[in-house]
Amino acid sequence: MVRVAGDRAGQRLDNFLLGQLKGAPKSLIYKIIRSGQVRINGGRAKPDTRLQADDEVRVPPVRLTASSDKGVPARGLLDALEASIVFEDARLLAISKPSGIASHGGSGIGFGVIETLRALRPQQSLELVHRLDRDTSGLMVIAKKRAALVELQALMREDSAGPGGGGLRKRYLALLAGRMPDGVMSVDVPLHVGLRQGGERHVQAMTGGNAASGKPSLSHFKMLERRGGQSYCEVRIETGRTHQIRVHARHIGHPVAGDDKYGDPEANRRLREQVGLRRLFLHAASLEFALDAGCSPYVLNAPLDQDLVAVLDRLG
Repeated sequence: MVRVAGDRAGQRLDNFLLGQLKGAPKSLIYKIIRSGQVRINGGRAKPDTRLQADDEVRVPPVRLTASSDKGVPARGLLDALEASIVFEDARLLAISKPSGIASHGGSGIGFGVIETLRALRPQQSLELVHRLDRDTSGLMVIAKKRAALVELQALMREDSAGPGGGGLRKRYLALLAGRMPDGVMSVDVPLHVGLRQGGERHVQAMTGGNAASGKPSLSHFKMLERRGGQSYCEVRIETGRTHQIRVHARHIGHPVAGDDKYGDPEANRRLREQVGLRRLFLHAASLEFALDAGCSPYVLNAPLDQDLVAVLDRLG
């Protein structure tokens, strides 16, 4: 029997059980709810039932064979994530995610950021606030308290509503191929996420008569300096769409350097051979927001990865 804490009030039963039964697949969660093995205050419930503070939830014994087969994250991954922590307080943890590590496991990836952090902190309740592309490095925020998770996700929905949001200020650093104009270039182009054969996501910029089929997306590219014929930029986004910066950068004719999905293969080859760029040059540099209805401001920063600093130095 598990008593629902006050900060879990309003949470769906299925999500509550996913937190209680770490590693359990959703299919198993739904099965034990449908079969009546899970009870709230003695009665049956549905997956979308909202819990109240002090509810008593019966959680049946569950054997998680798949989880035990999966083992634990490799020591190198555990050490890398431990070393990546850039900020922590009672309710939030922030890391500078290395490039090449997924936000979460799945699709052939055994352990992502969240699974590895949970392995490092088995006694803590940790939840992803947002995600970064696997190849993007930089700032990621993880909630240690449900109240912080709920408030931050509300701020993100505020942003996703389109221009005029402002719950969070997200700043990225990127190297774009070619010579961008000076100043700030704003890209207000809807994006549509499609699936290619094999389930791979591919995002398209939707213009003209197709614009209505995309979701509103707004990015601001600010020219910082030119290096070796390329453009080192600051990017601020007002929406958080899948692959937004990468697709908007390609749309304006200056794809992100090292992008093997939306980039320029010939430019990528030259940068790899001449300055050793072997990854996507996109880094989530900072995140600004305020919790407690605006009373507790946060300004979180993740310094540019050393391998990207070295690329800039070689470009001269």
